[in-house]
Amino acid sequence: MSKYNSDVEAVDALSAKYKVLRQEISKIIVGQDKVIETILIAIFSDGHSLLVGVPGLAKTLLVNTIAEALDLQFKRIQFTPDLMPSDITGSEIYEQGHGFKFIKGPIFSNIILADEINRTPPKTQAALLEAMQERAVTAAGHNYKLDRPFFVLATQNPIEQEGTYPLPEAQLDRFMFNIVVDYPTYAEEVEVVKNTTSNRNVKVEKQLTAEEIVAFQQLIRKVPIADNVLEYAVTLVHKTRPGTALAPDTVNNYLSWGAGPRASQFLVLGAKCHAVLHGKYSPDIEDVKAVALPILRHRVVKNYKAEAEGISTDDIIRKLL
Repeated sequence: MSKYNSDVEAVDALSAKYKVLRQEISKIIVGQDKVIETILIAIFSDGHSLLVGVPGLAKTLLVNTIAEALDLQFKRIQFTPDLMPSDITGSEIYEQGHGFKFIKGPIFSNIILADEINRTPPKTQAALLEAMQERAVTAAGHNYKLDRPFFVLATQNPIEQEGTYPLPEAQLDRFMFNIVVDYPTYAEEVEVVKNTTSNRNVKVEKQLTAEEIVAFQQLIRKVPIADNVLEYAVTLVHKTRPGTALAPDTVNNYLSWGAGPRASQFLVLGAKCHAVLHGKYSPDIEDVKAVALPILRHRVVKNYKAEAEGISTDDIIRKLL
């Protein structure tokens, strides 16, 4: 990072930027502190997020505000049953005298809000998920690289299940975080209503450029982590796998499937980022615990016994922690 003399200085800079970012975002978004923190951790860790919450909780506004504060290009794609893969990636058109020309789709942006991703058929979901994984789009035999940073925030509505196509486990695994967006508290809702029903006009100031974000993403990977903390993360993931040596009774009784190695990688990256944002130079076990729920909740599969007894995935993960 040429701008800073040392990595320590860069860590201090990111920690300071994070505080300013939080202030900017809170001009528009009331509350939702944990959600905002988790989304920012995902951005600096170069991971994608799935936002799960009922309609009307300002998920789109939240993502829009974060994109504004980060000076990034933002596109929203509304997923519908008739959306085609080319509506996301782009398509080739024929121009008289010029031959074929590729017209880029909305995926060519820094932050993509994939709204109601479970409303679209698997073929279209796959086009988005391929771009998330490869950071590139293949169209008519040509490979087009996506701009960095590239970050997908997909939203899912947990209530309406008719006419939806749930994401398969293997595809859910590509999301670093599964973030549950809850109703605001009473006091927060009073403030939201006050702010949104008056003629108050607020401007979000841009705090970070795309280049700075990419540099900070590289910085996070350089953060050292102690062996015992890394081993704690890997052990935690191993414990989620039923029928294995480390699995406790809770897991053997209530889970049919555990988390894969990607969960361990994300726990370590997330812990590094959580530590840096909070002014630490190396993560400890508390940092791993802080990011464990949103990383693990979509990677473990409950069995019918857990369903019958009304035990949630979060309950099981909390027990493990």
